[in-house]
Amino acid sequence: MSPALRRRENISGYLFLLPSLVFFVGFVVIPMIMCVVTSFYDANMNLNTPDVFIGFGNYVELWQDPVFIKALVNTFIIVGVSVPFVCAFSLWVASVIYKMREGLLSFFRIVFYLPVVTGSVAVTVVWKWMYNNYYGIFNHLLKGAGIIDSNINWLGDPKYALWCIIIILLTTSVGQPIVLYVSALSNVDQSLVEAAEVDGATNFQVFWRIKWRQIMPTTLYILVITTINSFQCFALIQLLTSGGPNYATETVMYYIYYTAFKLYRFGYGNAMGVILAIFIGLLSALQFRLAKEK
Repeated sequence: MSPALRRRENISGYLFLLPSLVFFVGFVVIPMIMCVVTSFYDANMNLNTPDVFIGFGNYVELWQDPVFIKALVNTFIIVGVSVPFVCAFSLWVASVIYKMREGLLSFFRIVFYLPVVTGSVAVTVVWKWMYNNYYGIFNHLLKGAGIIDSNINWLGDPKYALWCIIIILLTTSVGQPIVLYVSALSNVDQSLVEAAEVDGATNFQVFWRIKWRQIMPTTLYILVITTINSFQCFALIQLLTSGGPNYATETVMYYIYYTAFKLYRFGYGNAMGVILAIFIGLLSALQFRLAKEK
């Protein structure tokens, strides 16, 4: 290929990429830089009041803020419960259904993936009705079975509220991993599986020595995506509890929203965003490191 033709192809490629690059730079890169810069200011976005540079003042205040500490703890509880459960449950379901005939397999994929494509508001309305402490189905079934004597205020009791949010998050998070695992397991080299079975390997040995290693890239992707989504839990909190009761369901993402768009403390909210991004980056790097060691 001549240099002129190669140059024209490169120019054509970059021109096709230009709209996406403009969008990425304008709506991702520049806002990220502005977020980091603004986190060092006492900024309220008021044109009549100039931003005041305070250095690491917002970051120092963060670790002295009991609400932020509570939100951080709640966020890590959500991540610590949802990520292992989603990965393990999705892998188990995919292992059971991936060898089924096509019609039955499609049915199960639709069932598990439906909550993912359903609007978050619609899903939240249904769950809010199920959790209702007066006429919700959970209280009705538990009282009918004699397990409880009086109705439980699921979303209004600090003992239950966060776990109710986690349950909803789990049901809406397993659909995509199941579909990905089904695809990954279907692409496992069957010749290796058959050779291991001929040599007398058990089902667990076949899975651990052959299948698990071949689906590791898919597992890593699911771990990272699920971790990021769990850290960014916001819509459920806003629509169901608004961080209550008594900050029992407060998460970092919701506290960022409340601080920046309710209290208009944009610098303080951006500082929380930077801290959240650092935690996500560290956990993702740890997951990559552990996956490589496998």
